[in-house]
Amino acid sequence: MRHRRKGRRLGRSSSHRKAMLKNLASSLFLTERDAEFDDNAPKVKGRVVTTVEKAKEVRPLVERCITIARRSLQHTEAAREFQTDAKRGSEEWRSWRGSDQWLKWNQTIAPVVAARRRALQMLGDKQAVQILFDDIAPRFEDRDGGYTRILKLAFPRLGDAGRQAILEFVGTNDRVSKASEKPVFDDDDSADTVTEETATDDAPAEEVAEATAEKKDEDKE
Repeated sequence: MRHRRKGRRLGRSSSHRKAMLKNLASSLFLTERDAEFDDNAPKVKGRVVTTVEKAKEVRPLVERCITIARRSLQHTEAAREFQTDAKRGSEEWRSWRGSDQWLKWNQTIAPVVAARRRALQMLGDKQAVQILFDDIAPRFEDRDGGYTRILKLAFPRLGDAGRQAILEFVGTNDRVSKASEKPVFDDDDSADTVTEETATDDAPAEEVAEATAEKKDEDKE
């Protein structure tokens, strides 16, 4: 019995499984890279195709990384008050480096640095971490969890007939359901129908009822 053994083995050793999940999570983040400066850009941003089992295993890792990056946004905004736009090594930068502004900036930016180091330890890819903190985290700033979804594909994978699924970020490829439109009737059909609701000051409800009864008698004849 596999008591107290969380997760799937996926036919791999512990080290191999951890490395595979790191690479899969990094691949998902790297799909958001700028396609203009990349010769091998992904066809669709924000999604990867893998097996259902791998998608279910890597999803908690992706969600945890996004949560770590999202929580550091408030510290990043607070640190902008004390930072400088001077070029590193210039006289203006050196004067800022020795001032109290740098001490305040250093204390404020410390949680962001710690978060980036933790994400780098979990992913193992510097470019993926940069995309995570710069592009993906601001997108989910007001969302508490549920950043990804798994969509099962109908056809199995060729070769081993593995069940395939799409792991993607929410908000980028959402399927928006359109509200059904109200039916439009012709003017002739609506004019023939006379009801008590169409009664006005010129045509009281009693006259409308009499007209309706006469019309029914004519239809019977």
